Amino acid sequence: MAGLKFDERPILVFWESTKACLLACRHCRAEAMATPLPGQLSTDEATTFIDSLVTFGRPYPVLIFTGGDVMMRPDLFPLAEHAKSLGIPIGMAPSVTPRLTVDARQKMRDVGVKTVSISLDGASAVTHDRVRGILGHFDQTVSTLRDLVDDGFDVQVNTVVMAENVAELPTVAELLVGIGVKIWEVFFLIQVGRGRGSESVTELPPRSTEDVCHFLYDASKYGMVVRTVEAPFFRRVVMARKAAEEDAGDTNRDTANACSDLRKDATGIEDPSQSNAFSSNPPSSPHDTGALYRLLAEDLALRLGPARSPSRAQTSGTRDGKGIVFVSHDGTVYPAGFLVVPLGNIRETPLSTIYRENPLLQQIRSSAFSGRCGMCEYQDLCGGSRSRAYAHTGDALATDPACLYPA
Repeated sequence: MAGLKFDERPILVFWESTKACLLACRHCRAEAMATPLPGQLSTDEATTFIDSLVTFGRPYPVLIFTGGDVMMRPDLFPLAEHAKSLGIPIGMAPSVTPRLTVDARQKMRDVGVKTVSISLDGASAVTHDRVRGILGHFDQTVSTLRDLVDDGFDVQVNTVVMAENVAELPTVAELLVGIGVKIWEVFFLIQVGRGRGSESVTELPPRSTEDVCHFLYDASKYGMVVRTVEAPFFRRVVMARKAAEEDAGDTNRDTANACSDLRKDATGIEDPSQSNAFSSNPPSSPHDTGALYRLLAEDLALRLGPARSPSRAQTSGTRDGKGIVFVSHDGTVYPAGFLVVPLGNIRETPLSTIYRENPLLQQIRSSAFSGRCGMCEYQDLCGGSRSRAYAHTGDALATDPACLYPA
């Protein structure tokens, strides 16, 4: 992503190819249903839309086929094959249903899909099945994840974190590491769509949100790429944690060298086995964490043991409308799937024109925020969730109420 100009082109174009889906998820942004809605882009219109992506220039944005359930579109694979023929990289986010067959997985490979995203919203059938609205769906999802890993896909698991499942995050991490999942993308609940006003799915308060971000940094040290959706303040947490670890490492090295010098002065013998005596000790926490973080971190350590690798936390400087854009089933363009502010329609205006010239997107990309987000030193790196700001205030440029920085 180095050198990409987000004012000119997005990295990711999410296309809600259909609202049709056989699941009944309680928090569904798309408010999906069993059959497509009238107005869904036709095959010809979808082909024209895919053609238009080349006007962004190279590198072309990645086209993510999402929904609803992508497998509910009968023309899915011809459209994906067309994108492949143009050199447009693609990913898919299918639902785990009987439509995700062995044949469908083979067709995904044939059209060049490398990364497949699957949702898992709990570490048990009780939690996941309740969220997804289908009994037995947890077991089906775990089995599908194993099949996709065996098929050679880079498997991404999407987990929506909310008050109802937050305590299960360490168990989810353990499960994903055991399966061989490569990417864990954690969505911080925005109550839009079917989740709006729902009493069964609840957003985390700011203190818990901060604690989960610190936990996810810990989880990124077990071989998985970890990233967040609608929690860009994760980048601030990652930056602070890495800086603290570097400072602690410098201090530990200085202390170890001093001890070695003293030992050599006293005995005339340098003991190389002690030169990194402090390097395996975790640095003292420089951050303000709460009880939830301590609970999650201790559970993670019990399940997976000491950290196995350097952090693989991903901190790209994208946000809703900056490097990301969303096209709905009927061609309406939004900054992101959770930021339901219509910007135009691809049936009338090319996506590249909407992305580059829409005033709201230009404000988002220039960090023209109000309140704390507008004054924050991390306003460009983070910028807060524009979706959450809009959901709570009706103003996409307002302060993200889930962030407690500066405390």
